[in-house]
Parts: sequence; structure tokens; C-alpha cells
Amino acid sequence: MIKVAPSILSADFGKMAEAVQNIEKWGADWVHCDVMDGVYVPNITFGMPMVKALRKYTDMFLDVHLMITRPEKYVGQFCDAGADLVTFHPEASEDVEGALNEIKSKGVKCGLVVNADQPFSVAEPYLDRIDLLLIMTVQAGFGGQSFKEDCLDKVRRGAEIKREKGYSYEIEIDGGVSPANIERCKNAGGTVVVAGSAVFKAEDPAAAVRAMQI
Repeated sequence: MIKVAPSILSADFGKMAEAVQNIEKWGADWVHCDVMDGVYVPNITFGMPMVKALRKYTDMFLDVHLMITRPEKYVGQFCDAGADLVTFHPEASEDVEGALNEIKSKGVKCGLVVNADQPFSVAEPYLDRIDLLLIMTVQAGFGGQSFKEDCLDKVRRGAEIKREKGYSYEIEIDGGVSPANIERCKNAGGTVVVAGSAVFKAEDPAAAVRAMQI
């Protein structure tokens, strides 16, 4: 079954504790936290204090996606704040290996992100040491964008290598995912999907979550 990770980027920032509790109530699997620094991406969201605050209100799996420059400087702090998984963009890092090792040393799961405008090859050298491969199906930095169908080719490539090499990483798909395209995401090899607007703007968020847990 596909795991669903609603993104709190789509929640009301004045009611984040309530949002994370709702995610649990709706029957979702993970909570996705989009961290943006205004440098790697043009938008700014939140940092370690938000992750630490959310941790107080839920025992759910916190999936923290760092859209930041020099993530190796901060991954340890996000682990300490309560993240269960930390992912980052390899092309934004000056020490991918060091960042992955730092996350693992904290007993936290690690992953890499392939942005919509990046080739699959940015993550390929590290596939043997990650717990999750995140494929962006929109350009990182803003919520509410349309799903880029051609990015599913990268999901298929990740799934193919996983099968061939016997790796066990999850393949997460993020960007414009909804009940309308969930089957294509699963067929391509996705095992986790991030959904923002599709859940938070749904008339019945719990039903939207269930519709994607296929």
C-alpha cells in the first residue's frame, strides 16, 4: 500500500499543532515538512524550531525535506529537533557523503531528492546508502503546482535500479500528487506520496488520504 505524507506547507501556519493532529486523525502515514531557505529555492518556510514544536504534538513519522543550500551544516540539528527522516538535494550540498553520514549517526533515516529540473544522475552514486529516494514531480519551492508527468521516468529508473541491485529504499513522489494520478505514481514504482493541496483543500481530507492509500 502506498504511504501518504500530507505536507504541512498547505496547512494554516497559525494552527500547525492542530494541522499535525488532523493529519493523524485523517489516517495518513507520515507528516511531510518542507523546509525552504530562500536561497536554494526562492521561498522561505520554517526551520528546526517548527520541527521541534511539531514533535511535541505527534508521534507520527516526521519526513523532513530540506530545500536549502549547504544542508550538511544543518542536518544534525534537524535530527536533534525530532525528524525521523531527513532528505536534501545533492546539488545543493558541498559534502553529500558527510551529510548522509551525519544523519545516519543520529539514528535517523536519510534520503536524497531529485528535483524536477535535475537529472537522475545527481542521486545515482548514493543509492546504496539511502533509505529514501524522493523524486520531485514539480519544481521545488512552491506548493500548488501541476504534476509533471515526465518526471515519472525518474521514478521508473529508481525502481529499476532498486530491483536490479536489491536495494530497499522507499521511492517518494512529491508535487501535484492527487487521487487523479495516484495509480500512475504507484505503477511507476512509488511507495510514498506527498500530498498538500489534495488533502488540505479536499472537502473530506480523510477520504482523500484513503483514495491515495492504494
